[in-house]
Amino acid sequence: MTDLRSRPTALPDHSVIPAVWTRYTDLVIERGEGSWLFTTDGERYLDYTSGIGVTNTGHAHPRVVRAVAEQASRLLHGQQNIVYHEAGLRLHERLSRLMPGEGWGAFLSNSGAEAVEAAVKLARVATGRPIIIAFRGGFHGRTAQTMALTSSRVTVRGDFEPLPGSVYHVPYPYCYRAPDGPHPPEACSCDWEAQLQTLFAQMVDPRRVAAVIVEPVLGEGGYVVPPPDFLPRLRDITRQHGMLLIADEIQTGYGRTGRMFAVEHWGVVPDIVVMAKGIASGLPLSGILAPRQLLDRWPSGAHGGTYGGNVVCCAAAEATLDVMADEGLVANAAERGQQLLDGLRSLVDETSAVGDVRGLGCMVALEFVRPDSGDRRTPDPGRAKEVLAEALWRRLLLLSAGSWGQVVRIIPPLVTTSDEVVEAVRLIRESVAATT
Repeated sequence: MTDLRSRPTALPDHSVIPAVWTRYTDLVIERGEGSWLFTTDGERYLDYTSGIGVTNTGHAHPRVVRAVAEQASRLLHGQQNIVYHEAGLRLHERLSRLMPGEGWGAFLSNSGAEAVEAAVKLARVATGRPIIIAFRGGFHGRTAQTMALTSSRVTVRGDFEPLPGSVYHVPYPYCYRAPDGPHPPEACSCDWEAQLQTLFAQMVDPRRVAAVIVEPVLGEGGYVVPPPDFLPRLRDITRQHGMLLIADEIQTGYGRTGRMFAVEHWGVVPDIVVMAKGIASGLPLSGILAPRQLLDRWPSGAHGGTYGGNVVCCAAAEATLDVMADEGLVANAAERGQQLLDGLRSLVDETSAVGDVRGLGCMVALEFVRPDSGDRRTPDPGRAKEVLAEALWRRLLLLSAGSWGQVVRIIPPLVTTSDEVVEAVRLIRESVAATT
């Protein structure tokens, strides 16, 4: 008989967690507060990972915690097929006002991958077309369909072929790694549009394309900010061919780039917006935004999920929006992100190991290269890993990114302060210097 009783023992060994989880640290965390994590042995760490861009309102924001506790004391689960609940009704209505214009609606699910799946299913049903186009370097999830869309790293998808078909990839404009040499995005010479038109000429009839999915700023692919004309031109192309444009704002959304959604930087309104991560300050919630006339193309019962729009998560999401508005977190993300860039950009001139410093809002990256090899842009994942280790030793948490793991990404919570950024810049510069 299965024994369900709890046994009060010492903390279990770390090996109880499957090794499939790639680990950045072995820290055991007792609690979090704002930009900081506190370990069980009393150490304090500045968390500039935000749980991979999730805790935008910081760790354990009191208003979010209070909303979760109050809702949990009344109802933990009210399944969407069976009942309505106040938190869900209020959140759906509020989300419908996040995009410009009227007539938007929301569909809620649990994870980013589920939300991408929903976007793809909706696009195919609404257009009657099968093909989805994605960009190289993009990350959209780890389910079968979203792995087929993902090309940020081979480790995400390499062991799981065959994957769902009718998915094609074209290059993302990565100005630092352009074939004709690095150049500023404002003077972009990348041939992404020519490559897309070649795909249409050789392999894909554009009349069969349901949607193009794109991260407004590449996330796992290396925090690559596109040239200013990229998304507006892509919007024109999709409209020309009757394709839908899906903006995957899972990592870029909810204020991360200094706008509520990153597409706002370029004045682009997509057909479907995918959101997750920062939406509920750490509780599992995701969703899509789309015009109601598009959402209504789904027949009743065509999509769903047991936990989608969980009542406690909805309460957390409502509180998250309140905090963001009342504390000016979107504006703070823009200011603190610029402060980070201003403090780190000179590393390109100070050390040849840093090939590029880039970012938008609180998505900032350092790309590490081997200056003694090839065209001086050979990725150096080893150096990036060393910088992460040096930062961890200094009680600063950072993450890697990039197809080779050559990028260090900096993802502070949107509540971070000017003083915390000053401290982070100092620690990052020390960490880089310690590896050169």
